Amino acid sequence: MTLPQNNWFTEIDETTGTALSLRLGEHVHGEDTPIQRIDIYRTDTFGYLMTIDGCTMVSTRDNFLYHEMMAHPVLNAHAAPKRVAIIGGGDCGTLNEVLKHPEVESAIQIEIDERVTRLAEQYFPELCARNDDPRAELFFGDGLAWMRDAEPGSVDVVIVDSTDPVGPAEGLFGPKFYGDVFRALGKDGLLVHQSESPLLHQQLIVAMHRAMREAGFAQTHLLHFPQPIYPSGWWSASLGCKRPLTAEERLDERAIAALETQYYNAATHRAAFALPNYLREQLDAL
Repeated sequence: MTLPQNNWFTEIDETTGTALSLRLGEHVHGEDTPIQRIDIYRTDTFGYLMTIDGCTMVSTRDNFLYHEMMAHPVLNAHAAPKRVAIIGGGDCGTLNEVLKHPEVESAIQIEIDERVTRLAEQYFPELCARNDDPRAELFFGDGLAWMRDAEPGSVDVVIVDSTDPVGPAEGLFGPKFYGDVFRALGKDGLLVHQSESPLLHQQLIVAMHRAMREAGFAQTHLLHFPQPIYPSGWWSASLGCKRPLTAEERLDERAIAALETQYYNAATHRAAFALPNYLREQLDAL
């Protein structure tokens, strides 16, 4: 398999006038699934890199930042997160982090493209280490349909670990989907949804928070954290709460210390909820 010109992978975002480049060592896999194009590269400094339709998805070196922050803040903000549903997340990294919580009794991952998971098992086996956990279920199908058909009150936490709001993931960012999530969640239910860059995609973030509130969520929060391989290197997740909560609710520092994480701890949990002025002003105005 041939490498791109000059042995560099470059993701260009014309809409924001930005680009990310990583020097490559080898193109180890490429295929067109019925849904999307998946490529796996070995890079010089970030280990393996998975791209989907030419966009960076996950790397060996920095994936822990994203996966830990998608899983642990929301689970540590819920009083009893027994039933967890993950929409997307086919690389299984978020599922792996969710299953570090002993109070979780079941976690289902709903991924539309099984090939993402099978390639993660091959090239990112550390992310799939808990796939055989008896609490885990891998379901390959449409997350929109799964959530629409879920029984009311049947889950405690929904984590939307999706790609950007284009193609198969576009419907995951709309008010209809948030309404389905709201109905499926229990009375103390929480939703967390990856929400792009707080620097480059403020309009999308504001629209997501507005749609969550229109769907019935009593409160929304924005969590932010570093993510080097994503546009701007600064990423976010948006939290929807069926009832109001504080950033430190159920912040058990002893339990957090037992999680064996690389980035997430009690201090980064608190820091993720602390918004820069320009973001706070935009979200407070909703």
